[in-house]
Amino acid sequence: MTDITLKPAVELTRLIREKKISAGDLLEQYIQRYERFNPLLNAIIATSIDAAREKAEDADRATDAGKNWGPLHGLPITIKDNIEVKGMPCTAGSESLKNHRPLKNAALVQKLLDAGAIIFGKSNLPEFGADFQSYNRLHGITNNPWDVTRTPGGSSGGAAAAVATGMTAVEIGNDIGGSIRHPANFCGIYGHKATFGIVPDHGVLPPVPGIFNGDYTIEKDIVVNGPLARSAEDLQLMMDLIVGPEIPDRKAWQIQLPPPRKKAIKDYKIGLWLDDPVCPVDSSVRDCLQKAVDALSKAGVDIQDKKPQVTFQESYRIFIQLLNAVMGSGAEPEVFEKWLRSESKLSKEDTQYKNQQIRAAIQRHRDWLLVDGERQLLREKWADFFKEYDALLCPATCVAAFPHDHGSWFKRTISVNGRQEPYTNIMGWAGLTNVVYLPATIAPVGFTPQNLPVGVQIVAPYLEDRTSMHIAHLMADICGGFTPPPDFS
Repeated sequence: MTDITLKPAVELTRLIREKKISAGDLLEQYIQRYERFNPLLNAIIATSIDAAREKAEDADRATDAGKNWGPLHGLPITIKDNIEVKGMPCTAGSESLKNHRPLKNAALVQKLLDAGAIIFGKSNLPEFGADFQSYNRLHGITNNPWDVTRTPGGSSGGAAAAVATGMTAVEIGNDIGGSIRHPANFCGIYGHKATFGIVPDHGVLPPVPGIFNGDYTIEKDIVVNGPLARSAEDLQLMMDLIVGPEIPDRKAWQIQLPPPRKKAIKDYKIGLWLDDPVCPVDSSVRDCLQKAVDALSKAGVDIQDKKPQVTFQESYRIFIQLLNAVMGSGAEPEVFEKWLRSESKLSKEDTQYKNQQIRAAIQRHRDWLLVDGERQLLREKWADFFKEYDALLCPATCVAAFPHDHGSWFKRTISVNGRQEPYTNIMGWAGLTNVVYLPATIAPVGFTPQNLPVGVQIVAPYLEDRTSMHIAHLMADICGGFTPPPDFS
């Protein structure tokens, strides 16, 4: 791996500080990668290159004067296209927002800019982030760099493809049903779903722009923002910058995450949950994960086939009801009215996802409060588990990257061990941790026989994000870490 654009961000920022490369030269190398590879991948869908070049020149002048803007001084990055960057497009993949140019930065974007980052592009996603594949009518299809006939995942698919191919140093995504973790897994990079509520959400679409123009915004259940990168150290670098309360709460609140629980990999005690009949894992993925577990055990890690005292089925039911309460809130009024009219025809025994979605979207507040109570009981059981174990290893997704499929959403399926399983199973393993607000880090650990990357999901206790990222960092020497896609190295 010789191309400098594929080096970790922590190394790139060091090289800039030590004047071994200028911010301007580094930006030009990322632009060259973008011009070379993006036509094949369609990961980056908008750029602001002239403004980025001007800022890179300013960064280099500051460096020459002995000044440093912060931990990301002069680092070129891109941002997912549902996160607002002042003056750049922010469409969330929707034709209805094709002319939207934010007048201010999202709260987390401002944090990155204050740290010295140079934003030169926006990355693709499904419309309003509502799919496990990254395509939309406005910007088209994003391809997976390991196999362009397959999806890079969604909704942060453009971000993951750009990171994996060295078109950006790091990225920021969002995750409500695996939208950071699926793309990280499918593209062979690192990703971190933060503990719920510790990264500000102001300026992230939805809600649609123009409603919340001040410092306040709506609080969206389950969904979080977090980084995608080529190393676990980069995840930590980004989390150190973006963690914090929402803007109005900064008057009195601050967030100080605890350090990792242990220092050495062999000191950790880790639980294991590699498969479940409710959401079966394809053997190509499971075998790869098992090899990683065997390697960790050989290295002295205490790994036991133990999980929290929760069932996949019950957790998934609660997750789906709470998830679709959030997703349904964004439905068009005429669609919501149609759902209301269909309520009398919906049976609780009908397990089709479409009907589950409708029931959850139109549920009464009392029903939401009751299922939220069930969620809190799940959280307690996870907390009990983490009294004995430091983390849990489980699949990121039940399959590796799958072929593009843009047919009717509710008719799609995925192939798992030769059987056609529901398309929504893609978010099953992600939902386990989303619903209970836990942090989870994806670390690449190997490849399927088809040479598709596989990542493991490292789940840590509530607010102990540093523990899962630390384990991911320590695993790299044992399980391989990031490998660039062959055609993009």
